[in-house]
Amino acid sequence: MSERFLVTGALGCIGAWAVKRLLAEDVAVYAYDLPGSEHRLRLILEEAQLARINRISGDVTDFEQFDKTVADNGITHILHLAALQVPFVRADPVRGTRVNAVGTTIVLETARRHADQVQGVAYASSAAVYGPPERYPRGPLANDAPHDPTNLYGVTKQANEGTARIYWLENQVRSVGIRPYVVYGPGRDQGMTSTPTKAMLAAALGRPYHISFGGTVVYHHADDAAEMFIRAARSRSPGADVFNLGGNTATMDEIVAAITAAVPDMAGKITFEPIQLATPTEIDESMLVRALGASNWRPLAEGVRQTIEHFRHASATGKVAVDEILAK
Repeated sequence: MSERFLVTGALGCIGAWAVKRLLAEDVAVYAYDLPGSEHRLRLILEEAQLARINRISGDVTDFEQFDKTVADNGITHILHLAALQVPFVRADPVRGTRVNAVGTTIVLETARRHADQVQGVAYASSAAVYGPPERYPRGPLANDAPHDPTNLYGVTKQANEGTARIYWLENQVRSVGIRPYVVYGPGRDQGMTSTPTKAMLAAALGRPYHISFGGTVVYHHADDAAEMFIRAARSRSPGADVFNLGGNTATMDEIVAAITAAVPDMAGKITFEPIQLATPTEIDESMLVRALGASNWRPLAEGVRQTIEHFRHASATGKVAVDEILAK
């Protein structure tokens, strides 16, 4: 059977990049998301590519609709990326839990019901399942480090990992979860850790910007993260593994330096709040590499430069709503 990928949250950042990668492989792509703006897809795709997307307006909390979509379209792989991020879960905990936890259960139950058709499921967990850096030994965080989430978003992601494990134990539903940390790049325009990317957008247009946090974290370009999710969905290994996602460990000083290296005129105009996020500062991705193959993380300076260049072109062609994004 030829591959047919269903991407939930296709209007989001990693979702849009996953769609782009799959289209480049001539894979049939079904974008499953609530009705909304396609600005992230339009930011990174050309019109001819956009025309090849099979769009389905759907809610991941609607079990009957999701199940029917998978069955009727012969879906072979599911990339489950739909979720509400930290600020939105905090603002509406009931809806956030329904989307993040119930939605993932619906995805796994659908995969169970159509086990003869669905060959792989990959879903987004998060580094938010972990606690503050001081609660762990020094050095890269182990893949099996204890969970200790500090917000409800992290709790929903922890629940999803447990749900996937039970679906494997009781029903042999194979799945792979991936825990991103800070995703950056074109399309990353909302969420608690989106401000480094917004700073790149501001710098591309010569505007000053103040990043909302500091400290040391792990960064993944959205395109590189999308590649790992696609690999995970294609994995045929048994079980319900969950992996830390590696990338570039960097201080916020290094992020600012990369921005000013790409735009020297912005020296002194990109600032940040000196607050460390309540999650570990280094991540061990060796388990993921053993399972899915070597990662190809682009160097941070290159990723920042590419992001700024993309924003410059997008601004010149009217593909990015600069004022709206920077005001969020």
